[in-house]
Amino acid sequence: MTRPVQLHCDLTVDPSKEAEMVRYFETVYRPTAEKFQGYIDLRILKLHAVLLGHAPSGMNYRFSITYASEDLRQKWINSDEHQVVWPTLQSFLTSSDFDFLLFEMI
Repeated sequence: MTRPVQLHCDLTVDPSKEAEMVRYFETVYRPTAEKFQGYIDLRILKLHAVLLGHAPSGMNYRFSITYASEDLRQKWINSDEHQVVWPTLQSFLTSSDFDFLLFEMI
């Protein structure tokens, strides 16, 4: 049985570009990802508070994408479309020093 996967990435969005990043995410990035087979969900979460422990240094957003399988997610990230939209999304960040964490959904 193939389970859905969810990828998380903590981002440091430039505060001066935040509104532009959100607009780009909602009008370009997410609609592009939605067109691919296996797409389930794509969210960008703004950090509201750290209630216990510590957030990664500088992190103010978390990116989360869910696909029906890792194979289908790979088709998305290796697509020509992703090669355009991801670098543009990265242009709103102050750092490209981030981790990608891939989870299998249970």
